Amino acid sequence: MQLFDEMLDAWRYTRDGVIAEVENLPENVFASPPHGLERTVLDLVNHIVESSRLMAGELSRADGDFLRKEYPELVAEYFREGDVAQTKAEAVELLRRSFTEDEEQIRGAGQDAMMKPIRQFNGEKASRMAWFHHGISHEEYHRGQLAIYARLNGETPALTKLIMGG
Repeated sequence: MQLFDEMLDAWRYTRDGVIAEVENLPENVFASPPHGLERTVLDLVNHIVESSRLMAGELSRADGDFLRKEYPELVAEYFREGDVAQTKAEAVELLRRSFTEDEEQIRGAGQDAMMKPIRQFNGEKASRMAWFHHGISHEEYHRGQLAIYARLNGETPALTKLIMGG
């Protein structure tokens, strides 16, 4: 297996974990943030999708550059109709659909393109593969937030259930 395929597998594993955490949460916690926090579950899901759209879009462009436009303009460029979830069912479906579409876009760019440099948000250059790793880490970060949301709502996180065999 090539490094490129391993990175795509790592992203799939991460997205599957995000989906498991979302499916694990009760519907009644999706629209209100936990006490003292700003983002709702739906906010987190919608942010994960907008970030992956942006990542897939810029990494697959020959002239990809995370500073070629202001951040809100980049996000708007890659927004697709139906990219905002408003219910638990929509959130799960959007996470699945956007992953399939974004993975196809990155896979279409190919491993050689992913080894080329791209300018990051901090202005420094890195390989697209390195930035792809950052994007996966970003999604794992939000997966962790979803696990904390589960705990704050008296639920056991999906990953904990998996590890404990239940």
